[in-house]
Amino acid sequence: MRTFKPEAIQTPRGHFIGGRLVPQADALTVHRPSDGRAHAGLPAADAATVDAAVQDAHAAWRRSDWARRAPRERARVLRRWADLVEADVAQLAPLEAVCSTRPLREAIAWDVPFTAEGLRFFAEYCDKLGGEVAATRQDHLGLVVTEPYGVVGAITPWNFPLVMASWKVGAALAAGNAVVLKPSELTPYSVMRLAELAVEAGVPPGIFNIVHGDGATTGEAITRHPLISKMTFTGSTGTGAAIMASCALHGPKPATLELGGKSPQLVFNDAPDLDKLASIIAGAITGNAGQVCVAGSRLIVQRGIADELAERITERFKAHRPGATWDDTATLSPIISVRQAQRIHEIVQAAREAGAQLRCGGGLYEDGPGGAFYRPTLLESVDATNPAVVQEIFGPVLTLQTFNDEEEGLALAAHERYGLAAGVHTADIGRALRAMRGIAAGTVWINRYGRTSDFVIPTGGFHQSGIGKDLGRQAVEANLRHKSVLIDFGAA
Repeated sequence: MRTFKPEAIQTPRGHFIGGRLVPQADALTVHRPSDGRAHAGLPAADAATVDAAVQDAHAAWRRSDWARRAPRERARVLRRWADLVEADVAQLAPLEAVCSTRPLREAIAWDVPFTAEGLRFFAEYCDKLGGEVAATRQDHLGLVVTEPYGVVGAITPWNFPLVMASWKVGAALAAGNAVVLKPSELTPYSVMRLAELAVEAGVPPGIFNIVHGDGATTGEAITRHPLISKMTFTGSTGTGAAIMASCALHGPKPATLELGGKSPQLVFNDAPDLDKLASIIAGAITGNAGQVCVAGSRLIVQRGIADELAERITERFKAHRPGATWDDTATLSPIISVRQAQRIHEIVQAAREAGAQLRCGGGLYEDGPGGAFYRPTLLESVDATNPAVVQEIFGPVLTLQTFNDEEEGLALAAHERYGLAAGVHTADIGRALRAMRGIAAGTVWINRYGRTSDFVIPTGGFHQSGIGKDLGRQAVEANLRHKSVLIDFGAA
């Protein structure tokens, strides 16, 4: 059995600036979601500390040869970093699990390997995006040259600490930038080890700096700093809008934003293998206890199979066993905080008051192992105005709507605010492709739900689900700016 004693996990205490730990007095307390206990303290960077980290990153970017280094050499450093991450799973996985919602077994099997493989993917783009020759007059030479921005500011969420950091930092460093990262103050520790391994791999000290703190003070100081030339953020739509506004006022500077979602899973009567389908749909909302931006939270089913499919999903919901992230027998993660669990329950109650019928779940586990564990919940008889359909809940709550024909199903799949991801389940490839075209979402999965290790496929949303892309070639391109060059070599 893979487990650990949470009290035995030693966590770094300080910021990571200039390639080393910079101690600072604790100002925040980090709790373990699994049992609700305080684990350790955390410093909170004020504007002066953020300035020191950004100035250090900018000086390192100018002083070192990171941006000017041969692209293949940058790639070799990133690959070494990936190898070190993969080999360090015994230390990284407990650091990831202890104060987050990520179970140890998943951190070992997925989070750490996925982080390493993502860094390898970005490494391979180091020498693939070098600009182009423009069509000009015969006695001119027109070039479009790509260059890094300089210092990129990154703010990452608490739900997948290592993976989200690697998406932001890997793409930015592959393009030749330096990064100042603020991880979530709820899950700050594993990325500190990630930064240590970067320096060990050969990333110059200062090219990857980390400062801790909350969004209102530390995050805002990063966003508005004049030496931050570009921002990247994953989190809520409201916070993303505030970051975009700050970028406009204190730049203007570009921002890549992956924001909220309320993703539909559209199921037609001819969907194959209802048992497999029920597992896919249930897993898409109970994975990480629904605390996933692309969680498939809106089930939209053609009437012919709705009752049977709902019953099979309910069976899977009821079979979950909540437990601490260090409990290898648990199948359901904790909610990140009691406050978030209360918010989930408030939306469920509001949904029921608005007419939703509770098929299963609808509250906390009374005999849970400590912390806050919310029962997987299925709400029926909801319409487009129901709070559980309108709001991003960020918990294991699934709504069920039914439809008669394709047109009605596509209409229900649309959402007035969000367009992050969607799933379509049907045996008819023509119908699947029509649905793909008809659903406004940045990612559409057909007869599956969720990401694979195909890093070349970008992720990002439409509407209020964000701007720009993480992963794929597009993620690296977003960290490059373009310079136009025109050379006149005609006779004088």
